[in-house]
Amino acid sequence: MAMKLSSRQQEILDFIRERIRYEGLPPTRAEINAHFGFSSPNAAQSHLRALEKKGAITINPGLARGVMPADFDGSSTPGNGLPIIGRVAAGSPLLAIENHESTVHLDAALFHPRPHYLLRVRGESMKDAGISDGDLLAVHRTREAAHGQIVVARINDEVTVKRLRRRGRGIWLDPENRRFKPIQVSSGDDFAIEGLAVGVLRDL
Repeated sequence: MAMKLSSRQQEILDFIRERIRYEGLPPTRAEINAHFGFSSPNAAQSHLRALEKKGAITINPGLARGVMPADFDGSSTPGNGLPIIGRVAAGSPLLAIENHESTVHLDAALFHPRPHYLLRVRGESMKDAGISDGDLLAVHRTREAAHGQIVVARINDEVTVKRLRRRGRGIWLDPENRRFKPIQVSSGDDFAIEGLAVGVLRDL
């Protein structure tokens, strides 16, 4: 049986889907408030809780952008082909238009899991893992990753490619180059996994 949403709830759900489609990430509660002109800072949260109760969305309370449509399968990618993400603007979603260099058309089925975008690598911190400066890293968008996997992570508005290490309750982002030091994620850091590295492209 189809869920019954109020007109405002449907508008908010459509807005969340639109942001994921065109920017790659859901909006924050503050962005929802601003978009709909809500005067109360708690208005967005109240609507989101109602949508969650009706089964329309899922909410990860530990993430600023932890709101997802319940039927989201991770397969939506802005535009056609795989966008190449270049220098990332601080604080903006990876797939925000200002970060796009161009688009590459290739068979995404060559990679598993399927990538959603290509990230241009800057620096040599992962060269011993075969990821060098200027390479295009194929990234599968996900918020989950296992110990030892190479991830794209955002930490305090900086985006980095590192190997994820979990030691006890601690999280480290390890380089694959002895000239670089591991990054320890502290409890005060704004940290999120943006995606999983699934392949490398060169000389496109």
